[in-house]
Amino acid sequence: MAPVKKGIIERLNSGEVVIGDGGFVFALEKRGYVKAGPWTPEATVTHPEAVRQLHREFLRSGSNVMQTFTFYASDDKLENRGQNLRITGAQINEAACDLAREVASEGDAMVAGGVCQTPSYLSCKSETDVKAIFKKQLDVFMKKNVDFLIAEYFEHVEEAVWAVEVLKTSGKPVAASMCIGPEGDMHGVSPGDCAVRLVKAGAQIVGVNCHFDPMTCVKAVKMMKEGVEKARLKAHYMVQPLAYHTPDCNCQGFIDLPEFPFALEPRILTRWDMHEYARESYKAGIRFIGGCCGFEPYHIRAIAEELAPERGIVAPASEKHGMWGAGLEMHTKPWVRARARRDYWENIAPASGRPKCPSMSTPEGWGVTKGHADLLQHKEATSSQEMKHVLEMQKSFPEFSPNTKKHL
Repeated sequence: MAPVKKGIIERLNSGEVVIGDGGFVFALEKRGYVKAGPWTPEATVTHPEAVRQLHREFLRSGSNVMQTFTFYASDDKLENRGQNLRITGAQINEAACDLAREVASEGDAMVAGGVCQTPSYLSCKSETDVKAIFKKQLDVFMKKNVDFLIAEYFEHVEEAVWAVEVLKTSGKPVAASMCIGPEGDMHGVSPGDCAVRLVKAGAQIVGVNCHFDPMTCVKAVKMMKEGVEKARLKAHYMVQPLAYHTPDCNCQGFIDLPEFPFALEPRILTRWDMHEYARESYKAGIRFIGGCCGFEPYHIRAIAEELAPERGIVAPASEKHGMWGAGLEMHTKPWVRARARRDYWENIAPASGRPKCPSMSTPEGWGVTKGHADLLQHKEATSSQEMKHVLEMQKSFPEFSPNTKKHL
């Protein structure tokens, strides 16, 4: 019989570094299996081979957590704004659990069932209604016996607390990760206060995912840690940021950038940036380290390579990657062979190759959040009148008009 794997809390209690996976939504959108806009994960049913392969690539790159591809897999999201999949949330969630378990069994990985923010909360539905949505997903995770649970990608701590309270009824370990930066949630609750509320609700692991770049997210998690310690509570910490540089972002994060979501590539972090991110996370006391949107398997491999001394293992994918470019010693060109050294790649300042592009953008910052009429959701497709309204709104920000863009 295969040895029993250690659980997430057992690993973190022992000081072990747990490496998460990357951003399935963006990765599979680029591969042609997810539609930008709704960002829903029906590919678990329609194209399971694509989801399975991405899981395997993250596992091979060093991931210890196979997170179920259940982002935006709640029924209210699957039916939002004209989405008509004829596939139920239960079908998607069950298929996602099976795929994650299949691949996790191929290595030293755990399966985490995930829930995230809902259109119902943005539309000011009741606590009872929102919790019922989380409960439907939890029922599937319990049926499939996932190893632990993650409430992730929450802009409002109130909704995150509701999710944790539901997930905690399972008796399984619960992690809670908010998509916030140092400014706090969308109603101004600080990272420290968010973390305290989540721990009191029952989360054993708290942190940040998505919306901001690695160093911004690490800073936010440090603030969470300070808040928890000041309240004399205990928790483990996690971070799963974007793989995009976001120094110009406001409280809303990268979705306010005019490049979101189809022109973010110039902002992508290199594998060498990931080494720095992994080290800074570790120094901050964070032991669950992974990635979100923009993260590809090679980014996760870089985290695993940076922390290989602490973990005592090297990811299988490193067989095809010499540390700090060592494989370049085999290159035919001598000037490329000369780059086979750590100090070269640690100090590289990559060019974008876009001479007319600015180094930063101006976030749109419409300033709307839960409770605003423009965020009320519905099953019907977005109407022409609604589109006319948002286009008129955009005109109030002339710097974002296509007519002012300098074409490359």
